[in-house]
Amino acid sequence: MTGPREPREPLFTRSFVLLSASDLAYFLGAGVLVFATPLFVTGPLGAGPAQVGLAMGAFSLTTLVLRPWLGRWTDRHGRRVLLVGGAAGFAVVVLGHLVVDSLAGLVVVRLALGAAEACYFVAGFAALADLAPPARAGEALSLNSLALYAGIALGPVAGQGLVELGGYPAAWVGAACSVAVAAMLVALVPETQGQVEPAAEPPPLLHPAVRGPGAALGLGLLAMSAFMPFSVLLAREAGVALVSVGLLVFGATVVTCRLVFATLPDRVPAAPLATTALVASGLGMLLLGTWPTSAGLVAGALVCGLGSAFLTPAVFALVFRSVPPAERGAAAGGLSMFVDLGLTGGPLVLGSLAAATGLAPAFALTAALPLAGAWVLRPRTARPRVRPAG
Repeated sequence: MTGPREPREPLFTRSFVLLSASDLAYFLGAGVLVFATPLFVTGPLGAGPAQVGLAMGAFSLTTLVLRPWLGRWTDRHGRRVLLVGGAAGFAVVVLGHLVVDSLAGLVVVRLALGAAEACYFVAGFAALADLAPPARAGEALSLNSLALYAGIALGPVAGQGLVELGGYPAAWVGAACSVAVAAMLVALVPETQGQVEPAAEPPPLLHPAVRGPGAALGLGLLAMSAFMPFSVLLAREAGVALVSVGLLVFGATVVTCRLVFATLPDRVPAAPLATTALVASGLGMLLLGTWPTSAGLVAGALVCGLGSAFLTPAVFALVFRSVPPAERGAAAGGLSMFVDLGLTGGPLVLGSLAAATGLAPAFALTAALPLAGAWVLRPRTARPRVRPAG
């Protein structure tokens, strides 16, 4: 007979709930901007699609540059300053849209938004790792990430309603108010970082524990971020009546798996789970590229969703189980840099391939990216060889 199970450390603490609620309010506001900004560029500013790309890309430029530095900073000075300051700064900068009357002005605002985003996201990632019990790290990210998905899904809907109700000023004010609520919520979270010795040597700018898993995560996210905008075009090209079916299946799969199987990344070895998720993402993209029909679109989106559902929680658990508490900020900064590269680079890669080969072949070729990520994780998933006795 086995003894009674030891009770698991609590995950749903007051701080965890407040951080997740703050994330929901923050990404709801960010989702409003995702909807309103491209229309603002092509409408009142009178610019074209290329200028939309410039404005949207300016945001990612500052996030990408600042994330690793901010990660090391938050290890030395704590998470709370960047969490509250990043959210409050984002809310204030959003209001700067009210005086923007040129593309150059919008680019400046977007650069500043990227800096605020980097502060909030890196510190939030590190705080989540601090709050998660070691045996529940994957579950913590699975459940917390639902706030991000819900915010990004509902934000554009809210943005459309605000623009229709009061024009772009209503959208900017609404987004700022939502992020201000995020700042107020996260201000109630006490400092999560433990004591750090002043003389402690800071880790390298790109933490060694992040390099392999982060590269694999970035390659997987390249496929996911390519799938999201181009699945609609693939459905239209294939003559599918409901062109959003791929996104619906993908989103429903990710949310369902992260709810139902939230504890899986903590119950199985993280590296093999991440590898399996990457292979699933590759197979999903291959299905989409070689079977461009209604059935193929649903099947490919489902398999891609399975891969995306487990990839980030598995990598999160893999990295933060191997990093000491005093270096979680540096790890969060490096890991989020790979997230940024993956989310911004996917549409560029698939779009370039589609211009050269056509849309369906581009999906099939993009399948190589997550499969390459699985190859990067291969040393971590291989079992150690047992030396024969004698």
